[in-house]
Amino acid sequence: MQQKIVIRKKALLNRKKKYFEISSHFFNPLIKLLKNQKKNTINTLSIYYPSNYEVNILKLFQQIIKIKIKIKILLPVTKPKNQINFVEWQYLDPLKVNEFGMLEPCLRSKPLVPDFMAVPLLAFDSDNNRLGYGKGFYDKFLNNKKKITTIGVAFSFQKYNKLPVSNLDVKLDYILTEKGIKK
Repeated sequence: MQQKIVIRKKALLNRKKKYFEISSHFFNPLIKLLKNQKKNTINTLSIYYPSNYEVNILKLFQQIIKIKIKIKILLPVTKPKNQINFVEWQYLDPLKVNEFGMLEPCLRSKPLVPDFMAVPLLAFDSDNNRLGYGKGFYDKFLNNKKKITTIGVAFSFQKYNKLPVSNLDVKLDYILTEKGIKK
């Protein structure tokens, strides 16, 4: 646990120092993955509203609109006991700051379970392990749901050799960086 705290602090500082603005081309491998899914197997994609120098995933949202992929976009909404739900969100729908300083939808529609989930992270390793902010929101959600395809969205400099993991941590299916997508 202490090792994760040290890595989190280092990863946050590293991301702040090395952050760069990405182009919409960053998401081309993910768009291709979404398009290659069989019809009707993917109806929902959860993203996150970027903060703390996270990859600007809103560019993916804009690309989906531009190329007219028919998919509902979801954003996380926090609940008590470090739980999250995902609700549908349109690009200009109002947002509010939650207790953790993250933006989430004001308009609360019926919670949906995403088919695909773009997951923010502080660090990842070559085994697709992910280190988040430490509250376990995503891991708790993923441990209690049907199979959801997960894509960690990061900069390549966020890769570590080996991250400490626990039995509660959920391994990601893919990692997307500016260098491409890795299964």
